[in-house]
Amino acid sequence: MPWPTVSVIVPCYNEEATITLLLEAIRAQEYPLDKLEIVIADGLSTDGTREAIEAFHRAHAEPVVRLVDNPRRHIPAALNRAIAAASGEIVVRLDAHSVPEPDYIARCVQALSSGLGENVGGVWRIQPGAPDLWAQAIAVAAAHPLGAGDARYRLGGEAQAVDTVPFGAFRRALVERIGGFDESLLSNEDYEFNVRVRQSGGVVWFDPAIRSTYFARTTLGALARQYWRYGYWKARMLLRYPETLRWRQLAGLFVLSWPLLGALSIRFSWARVLLLLEALAYAAALLLAGAQAAVKQRQAHLCLTLPVAIAVMHFSWGSGFLWSLVAFIGERGRARAHTTEGLAQKDE
Repeated sequence: MPWPTVSVIVPCYNEEATITLLLEAIRAQEYPLDKLEIVIADGLSTDGTREAIEAFHRAHAEPVVRLVDNPRRHIPAALNRAIAAASGEIVVRLDAHSVPEPDYIARCVQALSSGLGENVGGVWRIQPGAPDLWAQAIAVAAAHPLGAGDARYRLGGEAQAVDTVPFGAFRRALVERIGGFDESLLSNEDYEFNVRVRQSGGVVWFDPAIRSTYFARTTLGALARQYWRYGYWKARMLLRYPETLRWRQLAGLFVLSWPLLGALSIRFSWARVLLLLEALAYAAALLLAGAQAAVKQRQAHLCLTLPVAIAVMHFSWGSGFLWSLVAFIGERGRARAHTTEGLAQKDE
């Protein structure tokens, strides 16, 4: 079959440590380089990211590299700017700290050409972003069922239709039909895009043979910020698409139960009992997960570091989710007050 042209789009900001790994991995693809272009939407990086991109561009005639500015520094804005600057028939979205396997693009194109889905993607092989113990624990936590839920792209499984895939590859015509990425959502933009794919009658297709390596956050602080942001924007997305709620997204209720039971424990003995049972069950589940991972990975520190990393993910995500709902209620209240005030002034 004739090879369609492909644009690899990459949102980027201060990724000096990994951007060259990604560019070299794209250059090593088992796909004709003359049919490839790389479009990087950079949020005006302040480290050596742009210099690294320029050095790669000077060193290699193919694939063509385009660098566009993304002054908003938000991922959905970066994706839309990259798509606008892209010329390929097929768009493959990658991340600045990911490394696709050599057959990644070819398999994406094959799945699209076979009509398996309108947006296709595969498995993340999550690797530590640094060599220290906490980075290792964070990488294991991000791929563990207690941390990842039932997300196929983190856990693997058979090829099938799914809710969402990481990154994704799709025909440019899909964007023309359903629109680009929602720039009002500063996270969960991929999931929201895939909701619209499915609502339009399309299929989001997961193929475990499409593989990439993803470098996880390196510190507990960075992990907490990442998952707080995930939770905050997941709540905003669910307010628009409540039918997309999944059991793994109930962490907000779980987090809320702790302060509620704690407050009730001041007066009620049954609340103290429930809080103790919840704490013991949660600790037992985390410690069991840590012990199993320690044996499987042959890393003794995971007995303790993995439970901490998973707990950080849960409480950060849940706190962000709940704060988003509180903020939304406040925003609606202020909007109503402003409307009422405007009507009153108009009547005067």
